[in-house]
Order: sequence, then C-alpha cells, then structure tokens
Amino acid sequence: MSDAAAGPSVDPAEVARFSAVAAQWWDPKGKFAPLHKFNPIRLGFIRDQALQRFALDGASATPFEGLRLLDIGCGGGLLSEPMSRLGFAVTGVDASARNIGVASAHAESLGLSIDYRCTTAEALLEGGEALFDVILNMEVIEHVADPRAYLIDCARLLKPGGLMIVATLNRTLKALAFAKIGAEYVLGWLPRGAHDWSKFLKPEQIAGFLDGEPVTVDGPFGVAYDPLADRWSQSSDISINYMMTVTKAA
Repeated sequence: MSDAAAGPSVDPAEVARFSAVAAQWWDPKGKFAPLHKFNPIRLGFIRDQALQRFALDGASATPFEGLRLLDIGCGGGLLSEPMSRLGFAVTGVDASARNIGVASAHAESLGLSIDYRCTTAEALLEGGEALFDVILNMEVIEHVADPRAYLIDCARLLKPGGLMIVATLNRTLKALAFAKIGAEYVLGWLPRGAHDWSKFLKPEQIAGFLDGEPVTVDGPFGVAYDPLADRWSQSSDISINYMMTVTKAA
C-alpha cells in the first residue's frame, strides 16, 4: 500500500501533515485531543439527523442496521467505530495509508468489522462503488485541493433518499482568531499549520458547490465551545464551526 492515495481532491501537503501524527489518533491527550472533546456533539448530531431522515426508533441500540455509511476522511476512525456500533455497515476512507493502518488495527483490536480503504471519493465514484445511505464529511473539505469537485463527487455517492453531513470551519475573522491563531499558536490545541484559513469555507459556498445537483442543502447548524464547561454544544453561532445537511430525494 502506498503512503497516500492520489487524485485531484488530494492535497499532498495536507495528507503528509496528518500522516505524520497518525499514531496519536486514539490518544485523548495527544495531538487530536480537541477532536476527542468535539466528538460527542458530532455523534449526537449525526445520530439525530439520521434517525429523523430514515424515521427510525431511537430507543434501539443499533437503529441503523441495514444502512450503509461512508466516513470520508475517516482519519483514525473516531467516527467510524461508534457508527459501526450503532448498526451501520461502515466504509472508512482516507487518503493517508498511515491513518488507515491505525484505524484498521484499532477496530480489529475491538472486534469491529469496518471496511477501511486508502482511497478517495473520486476513486470510489469512478470505480462504480455501490451508493451509500449516509455520508459523513466531517472536517475534511477544508483540507482538499478542489472543494467543489470533491463535494460533488461525494454527493454523487449518495443513494436516493440518503443523507450527507458536512462539517467545516467558517471563513471569518473570528475563526481566524480562534480556530487558527488561538488553537494552533496560543493554546497549542492543534499542531501548528493544521489549518489554512484561506481554505475555510462560508456556508453559502458549501450550498453553491452543489448547485445543479439533485440535492437539498440545509443549515448551517452552529457548534460552539464553552471554555468554562470544557465542552461543545450546538449553537446559533456559526462564526467558527458549523455543520450542514445534504439530502437526496428518494
């Protein structure tokens, strides 16, 4: 397996940056500590949106049995594993072979069956991959080379009736101050260079990328961090982090 998948959506510098710290994905006090703290709010949002979209019983421990999920840019599997436990048949895809190696080993150690692959959205599409009921596109689009082409490819991997969730960072001065300068250079929450503010995207750009596609884009839904409680919550504030939903008619 090569160290990284290739393709027009792949930014080699971004892949190399995440590959270099791949071994720390599952260390809650390591380089990805902020993501571990962020995960509960992401998981809750995904679960709630999917339950609503497919009219499923939230009381079930595995409500998503029979549904197929793609975790694109899965990293070490922080979302893939809980999605698998909720019943989804999960395919986790990442352009970094090191990330896929870490994710595969961790899932295997826990007895979880997850289909991890070092590949890209465009490669899945070109290869005639079967379509997915749910696609997770979480904190990925700000790291790709061509966000428009990438998002269109992802949307075309979605089944009729399906749901895609996109999470990213807003291109605002507040996001520059807090998510870039503060998180990387002042607080040291993220490795320096983890984000390029010029690649942050406004919600209207996300919606605009999908103009002409047979999908409906809703949101943005804000996410905010409370430093006193040291936790994330859903918020009306979209100035830093936000999520959007993309649905395809059945």
